[in-house]
Amino acid sequence: MNTYQGGCHCGGIRFEADIDLSKGTIKCNCTICTKMRFWAAQVPSERFRLRSGGKDLREYRYHTRRDAHYFCGTCGVNVFSTGESAALGAFHAIAVVCLDDVPVDELLAAPMRYLDGRNENWLTPPVEVRHL
Repeated sequence: MNTYQGGCHCGGIRFEADIDLSKGTIKCNCTICTKMRFWAAQVPSERFRLRSGGKDLREYRYHTRRDAHYFCGTCGVNVFSTGESAALGAFHAIAVVCLDDVPVDELLAAPMRYLDGRNENWLTPPVEVRHL
């Protein structure tokens, strides 16, 4: 497990998180994740720390309004989402593209798990994933 620093494009939002990339990353086919092309590393919320920019964060929720998607109100970059799952409890799903100091080869080596959020089938991957 490593501690990574990250943030939005304009630098207004800064965070750090303790992430074990060997546990994998996720891509989801729900409508919001597909449109954002969201690629995330999920961690229990206690392993995420917002360092600055809380006032610049904007929240978006849709459908069941269960999960929250956070983006910078200045540059518009989606930095993380929050939710709750049986496996992790309260979690942060951190956009790996917002991590400043993760080596690309570590991201490429991380296992990928695909989620069928469009059908709220969180245990079985969707049939088609190439567009994610």
